[in-house]
Amino acid sequence: MDRNLSYRYPSTRKVVFGTKGMVATSQPLAAQAGLDILKQGGNAVDAAVAAAAVLTVTEPMSNGVGGDAFALVWAGGRLHGLNSSGRSPALLNAEAVRSCGFSEVPRFGWLPVTVPGIPAAWAELSKTFGRLPLTRTLEPAIICAEDGWPVGPVTAAAWKRFEEEFLGGLTGPEYEPLRDTFFPSGRAPLAGELFRLPELAETLKELAVTNCESFYRGGLAEKIDRFSRATGGLLRKSDLERHSSDWVRPLHVRYRGYEISELPPNGHGIVALMALNILKGFPMESRDSPLSIHRMIESLKLAYEDGREYVGDPATMKVSAEALLSESYAEERRSLIGDRAVLPKAGQPEKGGTVYLCTADADGNMVSYIQSSYCSFGSGLVVPGTGISLQNRGMNFSMNPESGNFIGPGRRSYHTIIPAFLSKDGAPVGPFGVMGGFMQPQGHLQVVTNTVDFGLNAQQSLDAPRWRWVGGKRIEVEPEFPAHLVRELQDRGHEISISTVTDDFGRGQIIWKNAEGVLTGGSESRADGQVAAW
Repeated sequence: MDRNLSYRYPSTRKVVFGTKGMVATSQPLAAQAGLDILKQGGNAVDAAVAAAAVLTVTEPMSNGVGGDAFALVWAGGRLHGLNSSGRSPALLNAEAVRSCGFSEVPRFGWLPVTVPGIPAAWAELSKTFGRLPLTRTLEPAIICAEDGWPVGPVTAAAWKRFEEEFLGGLTGPEYEPLRDTFFPSGRAPLAGELFRLPELAETLKELAVTNCESFYRGGLAEKIDRFSRATGGLLRKSDLERHSSDWVRPLHVRYRGYEISELPPNGHGIVALMALNILKGFPMESRDSPLSIHRMIESLKLAYEDGREYVGDPATMKVSAEALLSESYAEERRSLIGDRAVLPKAGQPEKGGTVYLCTADADGNMVSYIQSSYCSFGSGLVVPGTGISLQNRGMNFSMNPESGNFIGPGRRSYHTIIPAFLSKDGAPVGPFGVMGGFMQPQGHLQVVTNTVDFGLNAQQSLDAPRWRWVGGKRIEVEPEFPAHLVRELQDRGHEISISTVTDDFGRGQIIWKNAEGVLTGGSESRADGQVAAW
């Protein structure tokens, strides 16, 4: 990472430097809001909350107040982890799903709705590490929602895809608030078009003055409960009242002299760590080496199968995170990787649609933060009069009673959103993340190898052409992926196809800090994002 090597695929953006503070997000107004908060005396945590709140306004199909959040915070000389994912309603179980005519949890409607954790995350982060009250940090988002903002091109395209693919099929009265709030003209907004969310502005004001208590125990909770009861939902105010955000100890693995940290399950950051744990036993020749990329793919496939089999709510997991990350298990899984692609299977370690942002300040605090409604516009349910779009995270529950992710009341589901952090010799290097559903561990693996193994800077690491495992031996690559690598990977048995859907390959942000304290930022060119530096 200390090298500044030339790279044959030039970045469309230049790397950004700063010293007093930095905010990297997928949307420029959010990045600028975070930087303004830093200049007003806030720290990296205040900046993260401000940027996150603006993103609920400016990228509403990707995240909203009704979603979940996770964070890694470097403060006081160590890394802290926050899990603010919500649990399933007390009335939700497998029989409730089957009684509605489904064999799996559906994408839309009330069945996939779990308790939202984003408001609690903002309050907990602000209380524990912030300097400014939520009445200050949520102000930029309130102004943005009231006055309106020009919709970005990537955001507009995603909004339009949802309209074309799903909106016409959401015909029940429970989906009318979605249309009224986000499609008031009967269509998705165009790029550059001014869009307002006045009801969400009022919700954000209420969250600010009540320190988010209204969402779980006050007027907003009552509105959610009332909407659920009126339209056949299972979520109740009592479910909201029981929510808690948990401070947890991050997991990490050592990879070629660095420590890569992720949050423990129920998130699947452990998949990225398992893959890196396997991969570190192989030499990495170059980024253009077909053997190196083959080994990355095969390591990821093995880790993913273990994640699907074992990861869920820690209270119901049948295998421990420690066992999945043990050196002996990594060696066992590594031994399965040869010169050709194979169909992955889960091992036996114990035998017997998201936004990401990162921030840093002059005092050394750094935040890796992610929040999501999961699929675009989540469950499709918007609480009337509030602008609150409810997530569909319960869609990830398994209906298999033998699974560690089996559906049930009061449980956290397998979670795709994962913030990450890089450190070395006990000192922070910085936060990074790649949003995008099940692409996220794959994006983390590629960012780490681009940075640590191949010496790319923050922007190059994000812009490098990506591959994506989609199941079996099937791999999708971006159009810019080198043709000779496609041919040689095919010769190794990989089934390669070229995808032109940019969203499939994730959208990331990075902030690195060097020994002199200089901050280096990169923002995904696949998004509308920006690095704002001071």
